[in-house]
Amino acid sequence: MAAPMSDDQVASELKKMTAFIRQEALEKAREIQLKADEEFAIEKSKLVRQETSSIDSSYEKRFKQASMSQQITRSTVANKTRLRVLSARQELLNELFEKTRGRLGEFTEGEQYQRILKGLILEGLYALSEGKVAVRGREKDKEILGKAIEDAKSECKEKTGKDVQITIDEKNPQPDESAGGVSIVGGNGRIDINNTLEERLKLLETDALPSIRATLFGENQNRKFRD
Repeated sequence: MAAPMSDDQVASELKKMTAFIRQEALEKAREIQLKADEEFAIEKSKLVRQETSSIDSSYEKRFKQASMSQQITRSTVANKTRLRVLSARQELLNELFEKTRGRLGEFTEGEQYQRILKGLILEGLYALSEGKVAVRGREKDKEILGKAIEDAKSECKEKTGKDVQITIDEKNPQPDESAGGVSIVGGNGRIDINNTLEERLKLLETDALPSIRATLFGENQNRKFRD
């Protein structure tokens, strides 16, 4: 039978057991701490990634919004500028034609005007292709109109071999305040070719406008087809 331990032996054994338990507790604590640190690092890394992704996504969204806003602003400014340019060009063209309209009277005297009237009458004769027509002009142009009619008849005869009877419609003259020119009436009064200078200028505004624009402002680089 084993002898009972003395008080010193009991105290020594208790001290050893306490030291062992304490060591186990420290190791367990270190293990818990390491695991906690590892889980903290993992969770921290996860949160950082989530926040970084969220920040990147938010930045990308704001960047796209800013880029879109910039494009809209640039497009708006460009459109306003283009409209101002087009408006200024149109004003210039209107002014050009208005000044031209005001100068039409400069061409209604002498041999130059006689040649103009002859050309306008011939154009009507060729278009109507009739043996008898009437011409309407201003009363103050009666003398020079008569000369132009004779010139037109001679040239028409020379070019077509046909005689044309041309009379001046004195009952329905062009207003004296008009810029000049003539109307050629055929088809027993049913067909009236308006070859007054005002009407020819209107046609010029439409037909010659593209070439006038190109002369003044250059070719439009956005046009896909050209005459």
